Amino acid sequence: MPKPSADDDRNLPVNDKVDTSDIPELDDDFFERAELRLPAKQTVTMRLDSDVLAWFKAQGAGYQTRINQLLRQYMEARQRR
Repeated sequence: MPKPSADDDRNLPVNDKVDTSDIPELDDDFFERAELRLPAKQTVTMRLDSDVLAWFKAQGAGYQTRINQLLRQYMEARQRR
């Protein structure tokens, strides 16, 4: 799953017509009991074209995470078909 960035909220569309008055505030108790569940990671060996791997590595640290994000997006798009 992608890590949230500091500007994620700025990218959300604004809709002032949505009535949120019936949504309760999340209190400290909610966050104390909340559990973060991330998909399990599995180490794999994968053969990639050398130019593809070089391009991802040139993007800097976290290239494996970015490859995983792209593969997840592809998987989810195929599942919606």
